[in-house]
Amino acid sequence: MNKMAYQKVQKIAKDTMEYARQHIKPGMNLLDVRIMCENKMLELGADSFWYWDVGAFVFAGDETNVSVSGKCYKTSDRVIAWNDIITIDLSPQKGDIWGDYARTIILQNGAAVGCDEIENPEWKQGLLMEEYLHRELVRYARPETAFEELFYHFNGLIESKGFINLDFAGNLGHSIVRRKDERIYIEKGNHTCLGEVAYFTFEPHISMPCSKYGYKRENIYYFENGVLKEL
Repeated sequence: MNKMAYQKVQKIAKDTMEYARQHIKPGMNLLDVRIMCENKMLELGADSFWYWDVGAFVFAGDETNVSVSGKCYKTSDRVIAWNDIITIDLSPQKGDIWGDYARTIILQNGAAVGCDEIENPEWKQGLLMEEYLHRELVRYARPETAFEELFYHFNGLIESKGFINLDFAGNLGHSIVRRKDERIYIEKGNHTCLGEVAYFTFEPHISMPCSKYGYKRENIYYFENGVLKEL
């Protein structure tokens, strides 16, 4: 697969997420945020959205712990609060090339803040755990590692650290392909090795037991000379 083409589409998602961080304001509803993100992706060069024709899946507050298939997703009319937690999952497409990128954004005193600035200890702990899981992926994954091995390793790690996996299907990511029905997942029973696919996502959606809030961080990864890298 053409790495440069995939980097360009993934950059559309990354630049859109940064734009959203700068422009999300209290009082906006989630449909406003979705439209803002989708319009920005189209402006930056996307021509469509590969995941059920939705470019931006947006959740806030206690909706962030909800995991739902794209075919069932409906953007709520929830209004963003002065201090809030917002998850955005972007799915730009150009031709048959996909991007896939998600972040949980913390709004504090009306503005997005970095992890070091977060005052809510639960929210900060959730985002730090997401960063840890992605660092562990880079340390652990090898081309010969099976998708199923990732499933067991990371679900065990999530549980051992006092979190739960919220994903409605229990998986942690999928291959990047050109048709939705060709995807394979980080799930039990998938013995395909990571090195057998060109690109795959890692997107743990986690929470603490009995918490109202969930956290998500998604990147696309690939191997170069046996070393895992972020697209």
